[in-house]
Amino acid sequence: MSVEVVAGLSLKNLKPRVWDPTSPHYLPNLRAVMVSYADFERMPARRKAAMELGLHAYLGAPEGVKIYLDNGSFYQLTKGGNTSRSAYEEFIQEARPDWYAIPQDFIPTPQMSDAEQIECLRRTMEMNRSYRHDGYVPVIHISRHLSEYLRELLADVQLRAKEKVALGGIVPNLLRAPKAMSYADVLDNVRQARLQLAGQHLHVFGLGGTATMHLAALLDVDSADSSGWRNRAARGIVQLPGRGDRVVANLGSWRGRVPDQAEQDMLAACKCPACTTYSFLGLQSSGIEGFCNRATHNLWVLLEETQQVLEHIQNDAYETWYEAHLDNSVYRPLIKYVLERHSVENQD
Repeated sequence: MSVEVVAGLSLKNLKPRVWDPTSPHYLPNLRAVMVSYADFERMPARRKAAMELGLHAYLGAPEGVKIYLDNGSFYQLTKGGNTSRSAYEEFIQEARPDWYAIPQDFIPTPQMSDAEQIECLRRTMEMNRSYRHDGYVPVIHISRHLSEYLRELLADVQLRAKEKVALGGIVPNLLRAPKAMSYADVLDNVRQARLQLAGQHLHVFGLGGTATMHLAALLDVDSADSSGWRNRAARGIVQLPGRGDRVVANLGSWRGRVPDQAEQDMLAACKCPACTTYSFLGLQSSGIEGFCNRATHNLWVLLEETQQVLEHIQNDAYETWYEAHLDNSVYRPLIKYVLERHSVENQD
């Protein structure tokens, strides 16, 4: 059992270079990063450079770090745009990512009518079928109609034979968009996809906080990407193992819990590159230095937390461990829900 943590990057600011062995913020346990084609589409010079050099050389990523390419459909959803298939195909051919989704998927948001969600399904499955002959990863969506996605995917011999499948649509629901599915229904969707796609590498888009990685591991997801390590850092927030978010830098209107003395002691003892080099004061700094320190710390915590979860699951010690370890009122009931479902399924 393993869950690959895929660190979401931003071309606007590639610091901290946590994947780069020459960087002071290097995290050797990081094995995958994700870049968005939408960023390259908006930055033609960078797109050209990535195609000329290849993504590995462009980013300075060593062989052991895989590069995932997101097609940028969530960005397109918010902007109402479309991706050129031929331009995307050209980028894939020249930039050579290790993992790449179909050129565009059409995300069914919770507030859509059933007819609108079905139309998203139709357009996404049409794209999946158009790219079923090669390494493009098909996409399906968490929604009220996941069963239809799975039925159509599994009915197609070539799509069913794909080694990898991506599950999208989770972000609008987790962000509590209007008419969002309940957390339990979201988890049931992930569980359903995992059971019906047994043997295929299942990647879940946007499931990457420390507490949600507990859920990813329990649901047997193979990989999940996260940009939260950067987003939190930009708001002056760091994560603590098992405890969630704490505000350590006052950067304007962002509010939240500040670390108490015991949590400050935890940060003082943290072994991540940022804390060992720059201490708690480095996390509190403003500007790019403070951002890099907080982001590095957050991703290190995410990687360490995931490893801890996996080890305790493999040792059949997870249920006892998480009750003492996880102090998060939102996610504890969800973890309990998944564990109870596992128990029922095992009895059956």
